[in-house]
Order: sequence, then C-alpha cells, then structure tokens
Amino acid sequence: MRMLVIGHTVEDHVYLNSEDIIKPGGIFYTALGLKNFIDKEDTISLNTFVQKENYYLFAGVYEGMGKDYLKYVERIPKVYLTLHDFKERGETYESVSQNLDIDIKDLNSFHGILLNMITGFDITLNQLKEIRHVYNGLIFMDVHTLSRGLDENLKRNFRPVPNVDEWLSSVDILQANVNELKTLSNKRNEKDAAEEILRYGVKIFILTKGEIGAKVYMLDNNEIISIFKSSIKIGNKNMLGCGDIFGAVFFYTYIKTKDLCKSLELANTAAGYTASYENLNAFNGLKRDVFTRYN
Repeated sequence: MRMLVIGHTVEDHVYLNSEDIIKPGGIFYTALGLKNFIDKEDTISLNTFVQKENYYLFAGVYEGMGKDYLKYVERIPKVYLTLHDFKERGETYESVSQNLDIDIKDLNSFHGILLNMITGFDITLNQLKEIRHVYNGLIFMDVHTLSRGLDENLKRNFRPVPNVDEWLSSVDILQANVNELKTLSNKRNEKDAAEEILRYGVKIFILTKGEIGAKVYMLDNNEIISIFKSSIKIGNKNMLGCGDIFGAVFFYTYIKTKDLCKSLELANTAAGYTASYENLNAFNGLKRDVFTRYN
C-alpha cells in the first residue's frame, strides 16, 4: 500500500517551566506514527517543505520515507506553543511558509491521501479541489490550524473557516476536535453540527475529545449514526502529537481494513500511548503496544 502525506513541517518551541524547548513539529508526528505502525511492504511519501539548518530534528523519521515530493526552502515556520492542562494550547507563529507545491503526476497510484492542515496554509482550496478532481481514492483531512486565523502579531485565534462547504465537499474523512468543530458549523448542538458537516459530502466525521475519547459520525440511509470510544488512559507525560497519531493510525487502518470500529479502536489506543511516551524513542514500540492492548 502507498500513502501520501501532505502538510507543513514546523519547528516547535514549547514553553515548559520557563524553558524554551525546541521540538520537531508539523506533520512530523503524522510521519512518526505511520513509520512505526505500517507493515513492512507499505510505503509513505511526504509532500512537505524542510529547511537544511534544522533538518536534523526530522531526519530520523523522514529519511525512512519517500522524499520525491519533499522540497528544501529557506525557512519553515516556527511555532511557539503555550500548553495548558484544561484548555486549548496557545499558538504564535514566527513565520508562515508559502503553500506547498503539489506537482504529482501519479496521484492515483496512492491508496490514500492524508492532508494535515498544520498551519492552515499548507495548501489552498483550489489546490484541494484540483486534487479531488484528479484523485479517485480516499482523502483524509485533519482540520488542525485551518480553524485559526492569523492576526497582525502572527497569533492564531479560532474563527469560522472561510468557504467551509467547499473545503469539506472535497474530502472523504474529516478529523476535528471540539474547538475546531465550532469553526466548521454555527450549530451549537454537536449532533446537528456533525450532520451539517456530513451533508456537505464528508463520509466519515471524527470528533476527538481529548481525555474523554473520540466519536465517529456517519450517515446511514440518510440517518445520522455515531460510534464513541472512551480514551485509553495509560499515562500523561506528553501533550504533543496525540491527535496526529490518532489520525494517522485511523486512516491507515481504515484503508487497509475498511473496518470502522477497528480503525477507531486502534487509533484511540495509539493516542493513549502517545500521551504516555516520555521521548521519541518510545514510539519504536507503538505498534507492539497498540496491538498488545487491543488484543
């Protein structure tokens, strides 16, 4: 199986105990999850920008993946993250890269396309429409920072997603958290908002709820149905990348099995282990940990 991952690579600066900790960010965690979960015969290709000066942050993961669509640029975004225990993290950008180049002649050779809108400027709406026009397979989109505007101080604040119907009509599987959901619909009732999203053409809508769990919404014979899984509480040592790992494992498993319940179960378990890992080396055991817990 071949999968294409599209999204910006960023350098994260995490403020923790008055210390500025530099970490790999952006689609790094998506790539990290896939690298440590896919079967040996499967391949992942990255469509992203990287920077020579800080490539060492990402090399351990990116070097094991297809880099035909990886491009070096002068500067990638730096994101300054302020983490909170009980509310959405704060994000301020030092720079925002230009939209990614999508110059892929053989899109239909991929079994799935995972688009993670890391900065919200990863690709334009017109680029997504062109991909949808050409590509016949499943497109997964994580709303991520598409849900946030950009003010004069490069701070990201939630706001309604412009042309939301056009964005959503071009994707098959959509992932958002509870705050991002409010930027996709003005309906305050969760089920009503989910139904509106599905009426735009999304086939599967995944709503992640942090420590509570995750819910999947679908339409069945024009009726909305849902599946909920409580979160897997293993540890609380890491607050970065949980949603990215969740989406990567869900989409990969769904492409392989078309089993919605299994995909949700494995993704939920993977996110739980992501929160428990103290360092990146621990991800080497992600697949073993997930299937040990799942089975």
